[in-house]
Amino acid sequence: MNAYAIVRLIRPWQWLKNLMLFFPPMLSGAMSHPGSVGRGVLPFIAFCLASSASYIFNDLIDQQKDALHPVKKDRPIPSGKVSRGAAIGLSGLLLFSSLLMSWHVSMLFLLLVVIYLLLIVCYSLWLKNRPILDIFCIAIGFVLRLCAGGVAFQVMISDWLFLTVFLLAIFLSVGKRYSERRALGKIAGEHRQTLKIYPDGFLEGAMYLSGSSVLVTYSIYSISTPMLVYTVPVCMYGLLRYLMRIQAGQSGDPSESLIRDIPLLLTSVLWLLMVGWSVYR
Repeated sequence: MNAYAIVRLIRPWQWLKNLMLFFPPMLSGAMSHPGSVGRGVLPFIAFCLASSASYIFNDLIDQQKDALHPVKKDRPIPSGKVSRGAAIGLSGLLLFSSLLMSWHVSMLFLLLVVIYLLLIVCYSLWLKNRPILDIFCIAIGFVLRLCAGGVAFQVMISDWLFLTVFLLAIFLSVGKRYSERRALGKIAGEHRQTLKIYPDGFLEGAMYLSGSSVLVTYSIYSISTPMLVYTVPVCMYGLLRYLMRIQAGQSGDPSESLIRDIPLLLTSVLWLLMVGWSVYR
């Protein structure tokens, strides 16, 4: 077992999802308060450790299926680079560290992390094989991150921001499922049971429906903040860029898309700069 295998096992590139914790204070203007950035370090690390523990747990459950996948067969557990015993020990260590850090943040934050972990356990053992529910589980994970950020920074989350994040998570989850189905073709059902249950055209239609809904809810949310409405075209470009990436047969994984797709990465940076200018100018 080497360091590179450990890094691949805990998937630090997936920690980008946990930046959702900073959305409530960033969009509310609370990031300008003294010490606000440092206040988010411990919650962010806690959620990163919890998510890595959940990734390992899911890999342990999916070991046999991943061994049949053309790409996932090279993951540390199915490839044998990391033993099951070592993976279980590492997952337990990450889990304990996460819960300890979460307790130091607040009891409510700890409760949200525990709910997130229970959700992942239910997803890995059962819900990932239930159509639509598998997509909703992933979306709820993003919403829990948003709520955890509100708790950590003591910021209220508006209804429109909640809806925007939930629908965006649905959009990204459906896009990932759609890209998996296209990439795996006839063997898609062997890797993920729901991929053979979804009727032809359902995932593509759901992707367009949720993407349109995201644009509507975000537009309504942005009207509440002066100048934030000008970020709507940037948001729309990002949605269309992701759609084009999916239709071109590329990976629909949100973190991978953000890292590897330069236009999408630059769009995200531009959105952050525009939001910063709108809220903190």
